[in-house]
Amino acid sequence: MRISLLSIGLIAALSTLLTLLKPAAAFEVEEHHRFGTGEARTLRILSTTDIALLTPMILTFLQDHPGVAIDYTSASSAELMTAVMQEQHPFDLALSSAMDLQIKLANDGYTQAHRSKAVDLIPVWGNWRNHVFAFSQEPASIVVSPSAFAELEIPQSRQQLISLLRKHPDRFRGRIGTYDVSSSGLGYLFATQDARTSESYWRLMEIMGSLRAKLFCCSSDMIEAVARGEIAVAYNVLGSYARARKDLGDRILIIEPEDYTNMMLRTAVILTTAQQPDLAGDFIDHLLDAAWNSPIVVEYPFHRYPTTGSARNVPFRPIQLGPGLLVFLDHLKRKRFLSEWHSTVQQN
Repeated sequence: MRISLLSIGLIAALSTLLTLLKPAAAFEVEEHHRFGTGEARTLRILSTTDIALLTPMILTFLQDHPGVAIDYTSASSAELMTAVMQEQHPFDLALSSAMDLQIKLANDGYTQAHRSKAVDLIPVWGNWRNHVFAFSQEPASIVVSPSAFAELEIPQSRQQLISLLRKHPDRFRGRIGTYDVSSSGLGYLFATQDARTSESYWRLMEIMGSLRAKLFCCSSDMIEAVARGEIAVAYNVLGSYARARKDLGDRILIIEPEDYTNMMLRTAVILTTAQQPDLAGDFIDHLLDAAWNSPIVVEYPFHRYPTTGSARNVPFRPIQLGPGLLVFLDHLKRKRFLSEWHSTVQQN
């Protein structure tokens, strides 16, 4: 019995040692680039924003900060959370399109406050407790292929799209796309906001599911699929990415639904792991000044939308920063929402 117990103990100890020696799983990086030649200070940014989109803003920042370099890593919103919350990489700044996840970082103590010099420029709904700062308004748009709608009226609202799909199921079967909300943080945010805003969302999801909707990880893939003619309609595409694709010419058409258009706020937070918090704050101020000040700077990559007005006269509805965004991050609520969504969209 002693020999048996000793053997079991040795096996367990060896197993533990092998586990400790095994390299830890690292978050998945999409792109990485270093800007500038500065050696004294390096600002480390983790972002869900494509590098090419923010490059002009980064270069103008470096012009005003000689001796500084920027180390820029892009990843999905889920991978950003892994890097910050689980692996605790020493990034200074996190930029994300997933507003709810940024609020979670702040709420759970992974961010630090910043007294921004540009705070008076920001709409009240674009700053949460001086921890989370919005530097863009970007619509959840519908992107369509004009050629696929030949002889049909282009829908301008969800109800018009629903009616069109019901009347012409054969034309659009297998040719509709949207986010896979179980894997996309931004897709999940748009879907939950839709569900809170209007009952038409679930009717649209039901008809899309019946027409075998295709699911995508990201806006760029949906935009490309529309341009290639693989799908005719992409729902809840990030409008800023579609606008940036000037090269696609008349192969895509961007619709901002007139019933309502949810506006995602791309946000910045300074992380508690920041080794250059002051430099991170300067970069936030650089973004905020470009986003909310006048005149518009040419390097700013996002379209400027009105910041005032009511739902009665404009369709644009900025998603409010705040703890309300945490509701659908609750484990049970998320599980129920995803279950309903999958049964509606992925019909057998």
